Amino acid sequence: MPPQLVVLPHPELCPDGAVLEAQKGVSICDTLLENGIEIDHACEKSCACTTCHVILRDGYDSLSEATEAEDDLLDKAWGLEPTSRLSCQALVGSSDLIVEIPRYSINMVKEGH
Repeated sequence: MPPQLVVLPHPELCPDGAVLEAQKGVSICDTLLENGIEIDHACEKSCACTTCHVILRDGYDSLSEATEAEDDLLDKAWGLEPTSRLSCQALVGSSDLIVEIPRYSINMVKEGH
């Protein structure tokens, strides 16, 4: 059975939450987008911004380790938590995941930084 990606309710992107079938090796960001959850990804998933920041409420340890570049960017993310990841860099493993999309993201592209 493929892993499930449980998305906690988000007021704009996913008001009722969602349970998605995920594929091992596909990023959390791509899984969300493929299922109609329009998470921001201002840098086109190149690990150059923090708009696709998510917080893993379960399954964090099943993901591959964050790269130094991802860790450096996460330091700038709004609402950073110990289980935060950039969803464009976090590849689904074999475990189910519970993901929270933060209410805010810092979009350096839109905000002109």
